[in-house]
Amino acid sequence: MEPIVALQAPVTGADGEREPTLAELDAIEEELPLILAEVDLLDAHITTLDRPLTELDAQRIRRARNRVLAVRRDLANRASTALAGGAA
Repeated sequence: MEPIVALQAPVTGADGEREPTLAELDAIEEELPLILAEVDLLDAHITTLDRPLTELDAQRIRRARNRVLAVRRDLANRASTALAGGAA
C-alpha cells in the first residue's frame, strides 16, 4: 500500500501558528462597537426564546436593534469620509 501525501507544501501555516496582523487588529477594534451592539441584540432575542414576549422585552429588542443600526450608520459614514479623503 502506498501512502498518499501532498505534492505541494501548504500555502498557509497551521491554524495555531498565525497571529492577527496589526491591520486586522485595527479593523477589529474599529468594528468593536458594532460587535458589542449585535451581541446585545442577540442577548435580547435569546431572553425571549423560552417565554412569551412582554412589552419590556419588545422595548429591549427595539433599543438594541436601533443601536445596531446607529453603529452601522456611524461606521458607514466613517468609511465614506475616509474614502473621500475627509473632505465631505
